[in-house]
Amino acid sequence: MLLCLRIENFALIDQLELEFGPGLNVLTGETGAGKSIILDALDAVLGGKVSSRVLRTGTHRALVEGTFAVNPPLAAWLSEQEIDLIDDNSVVISREITATTSNIRSRSRVNGVLVNRQLMVGLRDRLVEITAQGQTVQVGQSAQVRDWLDLYGGEALIEQRHKVAAAYNAYHQAHQTLEKRRTSERERLQQLDLLTYQVQELGAANLADPQEMEQLSQERERLNHVVDLQQMSYKVYQDLYQNDDESPTASDLLADSETKLNHMVEFDSQLETLLELVRDAQAAVVEVGRQINAYGENLEADPQRLEEVEERIRELKQICRKYGPTLGEAIAYYERIQVELAELNDNEQSIEILEQQEQAFLQYLLEVSQQLTQLRRQSAANLEFRLIAELKPLAMDKVKFQIDISAVAPTATGADKITFMFSPNPGEPLQPLTEIASGGEMSRFLLALKACFTQADAAATMVFDEIDVGVSGRVAQAIAEKLHQLSSSHQVLCVTHQPLVAAMADRHFRVDKQVINQGKGNKTSNGSAEQRTVVRVTSLDNLSTRREELALLAGGKSANEAIAFAESLLLQAANHRQIKEKG
Repeated sequence: MLLCLRIENFALIDQLELEFGPGLNVLTGETGAGKSIILDALDAVLGGKVSSRVLRTGTHRALVEGTFAVNPPLAAWLSEQEIDLIDDNSVVISREITATTSNIRSRSRVNGVLVNRQLMVGLRDRLVEITAQGQTVQVGQSAQVRDWLDLYGGEALIEQRHKVAAAYNAYHQAHQTLEKRRTSERERLQQLDLLTYQVQELGAANLADPQEMEQLSQERERLNHVVDLQQMSYKVYQDLYQNDDESPTASDLLADSETKLNHMVEFDSQLETLLELVRDAQAAVVEVGRQINAYGENLEADPQRLEEVEERIRELKQICRKYGPTLGEAIAYYERIQVELAELNDNEQSIEILEQQEQAFLQYLLEVSQQLTQLRRQSAANLEFRLIAELKPLAMDKVKFQIDISAVAPTATGADKITFMFSPNPGEPLQPLTEIASGGEMSRFLLALKACFTQADAAATMVFDEIDVGVSGRVAQAIAEKLHQLSSSHQVLCVTHQPLVAAMADRHFRVDKQVINQGKGNKTSNGSAEQRTVVRVTSLDNLSTRREELALLAGGKSANEAIAFAESLLLQAANHRQIKEKG
């Protein structure tokens, strides 16, 4: 979740710091007020493309810094990237953009660590999903579209995808074996010599049990402490069963207790259960005493065996240092190189045979991929129906949507190319969504898609730029309710002109432009102070300011009717939240 966004010298923004919260965060303001600049800055800090135009006129350096809440999966991913957390709750991402005489440069940092673009792409996917006018973001990513469809298909489809991955790995291994066989004879002989030596060394070590090291260590401890074990076992025997000084043992005490309970049972049969427990305890003590006595009598010091154990441990440690680091891994390596050595020694196995094996694995891969395709077609039909139902209330009641699944060369994820096909208007043919949909249509499409995939998105923050363009009335209300629905599981940032949408906000920000004087050091040619346009953002934290802004959105001025309408919107939004919370 985005906690804070700090911007310096970015487009019309000189300095700006915004604090966001969970739920639905809305930015409103007149057209051209600078709302999209804020979203552009957020896109930039997450690795989006930038040009020299993002630098504020008269400056050569811009800085955007975002602070995000950290969840356990994100913390684990950052740890894998060797990036330390500043604290357990947040991560700070910054991007510095500087202009030189010939080009523009930028540097991204995560918690102060300089990172490359590839890492920023991975981090962006885990933090924010931005959908703005003219952008296709995740909908245009074929891998993401495929993953969405597979997740929507449920457990059976995911299981089949795992089968395809296993089949592809088997085919890939067969292909690698074939290619390895085609390498030069000199390389084969060099590898043969190495593996022969290793197999002989590991074979001579007689490796069989991955737990042998632990077992030997225990045996060494026992052999090193034979006298102590004998003495302690005899003492335990005396305490439990037979004591040399004729003091009562545990067995004697339990026998005495049994006698007393026998008398007590004559008067109260409820004690029969306790009597049985004492009898069982006495039998157990006697058995323990017998076994510990036999154990102590059988213990013998064996210096020769101790030396054998020590020598074996030294030998296994040497093996682990070379082929481990654990004994289990050394055994697994031994088994693997035995197979490799057999392949290298199999001079009778021709390339033709290996080619036949490769084709057999390929045929199986094609079969399981075809089964995966069938499951995907079923999932696609269900998703098409659901998505069209989600689109209809969003002023897209005539829309046609189809998931096209075409064949491609098989990979670990199947043999399908998946494309979203779309037609917003009656009589128009279906075409790829990313090619035909307008910015507003794309935004509303993704909003509907997110309603279908509320639990499938990894990103904690979803950003929508003017998804309400060209709609009003019930459609705007439907958009507002969908945004509120999404904000129950994700943080949502939304730029809107609709009072119906803005009224649903958990946090409301007003964006506008202001003209300011630069100060004493900046004068025009006639000596007057230089004026500059800047973007300012006001957090509408109280009911009065929110009502005023909603009235402006609704009526263009703070007329009584507009104020009344704004109050009704806020009341309607509050009622909607209460209903959802109770539901």
